[in-house]
Parts: sequence; structure tokens; C-alpha cells
Amino acid sequence: MRIFAIISGEYGARHVRNISQYGPDTWQVEAWYAPSSFPLMIDYPEDFLPKTLKPADLVCSFAEHKGVIELLPDVVKLTGARAVLAPVENEAWLPRGLARQLREWLDRMGVACATPKPLCSLTEHDYGVTRRQRQSFDNPLISEFARYFGQPSFNIQIDPESRKITAEEVRRDAVCGCARFVAENLVGVLADESLQKTGLLHHHFPCLASMGVDNDFGDTLMHVSGNVFRDDIAPQVKPFTQTLVITPGNLSE
Repeated sequence: MRIFAIISGEYGARHVRNISQYGPDTWQVEAWYAPSSFPLMIDYPEDFLPKTLKPADLVCSFAEHKGVIELLPDVVKLTGARAVLAPVENEAWLPRGLARQLREWLDRMGVACATPKPLCSLTEHDYGVTRRQRQSFDNPLISEFARYFGQPSFNIQIDPESRKITAEEVRRDAVCGCARFVAENLVGVLADESLQKTGLLHHHFPCLASMGVDNDFGDTLMHVSGNVFRDDIAPQVKPFTQTLVITPGNLSE
């Protein structure tokens, strides 16, 4: 699969490094730094794009400016891509209305588009949209990407006697590499402390998701992302956790 990634800063660059290092050997990843500023209205998208771009199958927009979104239909034309991944990590970079417009523009072009909110909600068949809503899709290119990167999935091994995590395999990493970071640092942690530790590790790893409260979730996308990690780990450590029950004693007279 040929992936064309659009970036504008260190967050996107980190995504590209992680995909390039841990993705399948058969993937070819090309990155392009988008302009850092755009006018309020982009009348001529070609003024902001190179004359030619390398052919690609999947376009991934990891840029931090909504102006890039308006360039995507032209990027698709230049690359010949058949699918686009444009995550909503911050409403300032991709407002929900513009995300809907993007899907409509590309649908008219016969191009599949996924706009997961946040990016680590992406699976091989659907992605998050609001707290209670997920959007399904059927596209082999986006599914192949999501097989390796998207909603984190772990395989945790715990010693039943010490109740400590002895090994943690990453079945699917987050695009940014956070799942791998969490897994490496949970080894040796007690099952009872693993969820709290997961939350701390997730916050210590610079996440692209916004810390502003999102209206679709009633929470920050940073916290939504952290809960995705915890929701996968919680059922695996639960059999090894201990519940402390405190029985009040008799009051003295």
C-alpha cells in the first residue's frame, strides 16, 4: 500500500515515523509538509500544492490546520488515491461540519473517507463520531491501515501469584505510538495499579488530541483517547485485581 501523509508539525511527523518504522514492509510512506498558513477562503487550491505528487493509494491528513482539508480533493486528484483518512483530533483543525463536507466531496469523487474522532477510535470496520455513535465503513485500504494502527489493542500476561504484568504485546498500536509506549512501561506493574498507570502514561506521552471540552463527547478528546486504552486493558487485568472491603468496627461507648 502506498500512503501519502500530509503533515505540518512534530505531531504529524511522529505519526509518520511510527507508521514507517512499525508498519508492514510492503507499505511505502511518503510525507509532505503542508504550508503553515492559509487565507480564510482558498480560491485556488493549486496555489498551495506542488505541481505533481507521487501516486498513492491512501491519503492521511495529519496536519494541524483546517486549510489542509480544503486541499484534500485536489491531493486525491494528483495522487490518484482511492481513500482518505482525516482524523478529528481538534475541532479547530477539522470542525464537524467541514468533516461532513469532506466526506461528501470525496464521495462524489468515488473516494472513501474516514474521519475518526479521535484517531485512536479507528478499527477495521468503524470509528468514533460521538460518545454513543460510531460510523461504519467498507474500504479495504482504510481497513488495512486500521489493522495495524488505530484503536489500541493489547495482549497482557499477568503472573497469578505476584499479580504483576509480566509481558504486554501490542496487537494494534495507536498511530502516534502511544500504545507501544504504554505497553513497555506497564511491565512489572501490579494489576491493581495498572489502570491508573495507563492513564498517567497516556498523558505523559504527548497526544495530539485536544484538551478542550468537545461538545460531541462532553469531555476532552484527550480523556476520550485515554479511556480507549483503559477499556481494552481493564477486562484483562480484572481477574487479577483485589477488592478491599472495609468493615466498620463497633463504636466505643
